[in-house]
This record gives sequence, structure tokens and C-alpha cells, in this order.
Amino acid sequence: QVQLVESGGGLVQAGGSLRLSCAASGSTLSTYAMGWFRQAPGKEREFVATISRSGDTTSYADSVRGRFTISRDNARNMGYLQMNSLKPEDTAVYYCAARFLIISRDVGEYSNWGQGTQVTVSS
Repeated sequence: QVQLVESGGGLVQAGGSLRLSCAASGSTLSTYAMGWFRQAPGKEREFVATISRSGDTTSYADSVRGRFTISRDNARNMGYLQMNSLKPEDTAVYYCAARFLIISRDVGEYSNWGQGTQVTVSS
């Protein structure tokens, strides 16, 4: 099992940027695909982005493609989500997740989760 801790959330105006970080411990991150998901009040948790173990394959939700960039640094056991051109509809709790070996967009296929970090975008 890998333990995950997110950081970097906060309050930002529309059009602004934030960079979320995900620190992993307890296991070698390079054996896990990573994903970012978000959950707004009253809504289900939804896929945002995912990255393969090596970082050579990424996938994004249509709503964030071109604005968000997922990356990772296996040497530091870290994952990142760079969020640019933020919109009020991006407001949510953002979760980092890890899945053993295989990349996935499916929230149900991830068994390792962080506690979440709040992102609030004001209009």
C-alpha cells in the first residue's frame, strides 16, 4: 500500500493557476499509475487526469484538457497537477490516487487515496 498526501489547494480567482502536489510514502511510487479526481458538493467524484508509471502516457477529462497538466517525479515520490485558466466550475475537493501498475480513468479501480485538498475558484 502507498500513502498519499495532497497539498497546494486554495482560493484563486477565475483565470488564475494552482499547482497541486501529491506526496507518496510507504511504497515505491514508480510501481503505481497515478490519478487526480475531484468532487464538488452534491456531486459524485469524477476523473480529472491520469498518468502512467513512467509518465509517458497521460489522459485528461474533456473539461480540463488543455488547461491542466499532470506530471510526476518518481525519484522524489511526488505527483503534480498544474491547473491553469481556472474556472468557477473547477471548484471541488481534489484527490490524488494511485493504482498498482495500470493506468485508468475509472475512480472505482483506485484503491489508494489521499485525504483531498480544497480548490475554490471565485468568479
